[in-house]
Amino acid sequence: MREAVYNRSLDKEILTLQMELNTTQSTQEIAGHGSSPYISVLASHEGLLRQKAFVVIGINTAFSSRKRRDSVRKTWMPQGAKLQQLEREKGIVIRFTIGHSVTSRSILDLAIDLEESHHNDFLRLEHIEGYHELSAKTKTFFSTAVAKWDAEFYVKVDDDVHVNLGMLATTLALHRLKPRVYIGCMKSGPVLAQKNVKYHEPEYWKFGEEGNKYFRHASGQIYAISRDLATYISVNQPILHKYANEDVSLGAWLIGLEVEHINEHNMCCGTPPDCEWKAQAGKACVASYDWSCSGICKSVEKIKDVHARCREGDDAVWSALL
Repeated sequence: MREAVYNRSLDKEILTLQMELNTTQSTQEIAGHGSSPYISVLASHEGLLRQKAFVVIGINTAFSSRKRRDSVRKTWMPQGAKLQQLEREKGIVIRFTIGHSVTSRSILDLAIDLEESHHNDFLRLEHIEGYHELSAKTKTFFSTAVAKWDAEFYVKVDDDVHVNLGMLATTLALHRLKPRVYIGCMKSGPVLAQKNVKYHEPEYWKFGEEGNKYFRHASGQIYAISRDLATYISVNQPILHKYANEDVSLGAWLIGLEVEHINEHNMCCGTPPDCEWKAQAGKACVASYDWSCSGICKSVEKIKDVHARCREGDDAVWSALL
């Protein structure tokens, strides 16, 4: 027991030192890649190489969501060489995040393998997929992303949400000098004690009397956290409690820390005409979705229309000042 506690303490100490090194030392660029600031690598505490990035965007997806993924690929997510160029030149990494099935190497896993061979845009997680395991998946995403990329920000977004990458990058850049930020569409919804309803919270009693509201937290459609917070989750994930709702879980992990909550209204946009009016006024939304569906209703059919009417300029992400 003492040895296990000692090892956890040592791991935390090493990660803390690594975080300090990341902010005080420059790293050598990989030979042959020019002057891009996002192609250098850092050694993690496990001896792995971590690529520097501005932001890592994890698009949460499921085995049954192939059509959603394709609709995202056809709209706001660059493909092929453009996706690689975005990483290399702007430090913006985008991946669909998915775990594995209960049965090892099932037909579901093999289908993702085949899809990955065509698109090369997945981040595979050591996680068993399931709707009621989203809080665990969130922890695993941040831990996996932190181990692979040394990014300034880490973003989680659902695969039925429309994102304007230029506006997202520009918004995050405004907060890059702050050490611990939590950015999203902040809300405080009711704690649902009733069984057999969507978003039921079995541990409702922890939040006070029936009828109480949750503490303020970012809506789960899209949110961003800075490097230190993602590292905190990675280090402490074995003891971070999982509530029924993934966005509540993240809020609970961060509420007791010295964290600045940023209520970013541009992450709260609805679908047309809401986001369309804002785009026409020169203020494109970071993200657009329908509150009634916790995403774009019938996103496979509608996301192309949302993209056409609410998109920023095609060059926005490339001209964003980061």
